[in-house]
Amino acid sequence: MRVEDIPIDKIRRPLPRTNDSEKVKALMASIQEIGLQEPIDVLEVDGEYYGFSGCHRYEACQRLGYETIRCRVRRAPKSVLKMHLA
Repeated sequence: MRVEDIPIDKIRRPLPRTNDSEKVKALMASIQEIGLQEPIDVLEVDGEYYGFSGCHRYEACQRLGYETIRCRVRRAPKSVLKMHLA
């Protein structure tokens, strides 16, 4: 596993999720003040990035206009991606 900044527009969010808007607003304020403290987790499958956690942090950074987000990247085969989508 590695940690790196990934362009937000390169991360696919295949599972729809409704975020708590108050939590997103609070995270936006925190990120503006002290930065993103905890990277989100993404799977890298065949050079594509898929995010399944960190939905609120992802949305907060996206709303703040960040071009990249700090990620813990784990390479995985398509079979692992399919398990997450099942």
